Amino acid sequence: MSASNELTGQVALVTGGASGIGAACARLLAAHGATVVIGDVQDDLGTAVAAEIGAPCSFRTLDVAREPSWTTVMDDTLARFGRLDILVNNAGIAGSGTIEDTTIQMWERTHAINLDGVFLGCKFAIAAMKRTGPGKPAPKGAIVNISSIAGIVGAAGPCAYTASKGAVRLLTKSVAQHCADKRYGIRCNSIHPGGIDTPIFNPLWQRVGRAPGKALIDAIHPIGHMGEPDDIAQAVLYLATDRARFVTGAELIADGGITSGIQRRTFGGAL
Repeated sequence: MSASNELTGQVALVTGGASGIGAACARLLAAHGATVVIGDVQDDLGTAVAAEIGAPCSFRTLDVAREPSWTTVMDDTLARFGRLDILVNNAGIAGSGTIEDTTIQMWERTHAINLDGVFLGCKFAIAAMKRTGPGKPAPKGAIVNISSIAGIVGAAGPCAYTASKGAVRLLTKSVAQHCADKRYGIRCNSIHPGGIDTPIFNPLWQRVGRAPGKALIDAIHPIGHMGEPDDIAQAVLYLATDRARFVTGAELIADGGITSGIQRRTFGGAL
């Protein structure tokens, strides 16, 4: 898809935007006219991505698991731009461990980032999107939560990651229903990626080597290859625009066919 100006005048916040899927989303939303705020705890990487994108983009330190961090970033965004139109809740961690060897510390950290961070993002975004601003006379907006195919089907491990992503799926539907009931004009949808070539697979690359590891993950996908960050960014772009104006509470699966049938293997234990 060639770049367009369909998001001109809109402001987007992308969490975890310093690398991987988040960085791809920031680039694509900016290419289609949005003013983008990247929120991440990776200050150096986030600053570099914002500099690469240029004037429509800026970086702010955001720890999604901490409510005061959300307050600071949202207040700053509204002070500078007067509005928020799009939130991409992308920040997350993977981890490992089955139900037997997952510690409570692992469980709590995973849920703090993967689930609490999405909860806080939705809560703060709704409040911001209800605010009026230049050319924004009524509440309207789009929230896109990045879940996983682990939020659709179970996996023996990583246990905490699977549970957190399943919760994101249903939290998304709750938010969508609430906003629809209130007639806010705010849509909320989730995306469920399969294996995407991002730093989340670095532990596997380090153990077995990138080429053999990638061949393994490629083979798990019926389509024959793992995805790229831009594959998910394109789905985010669709859900963020008025082209998806009738889509809310939905789960968009982008997994190369993994969940479309019975598979012999998954990459759940590869991380």
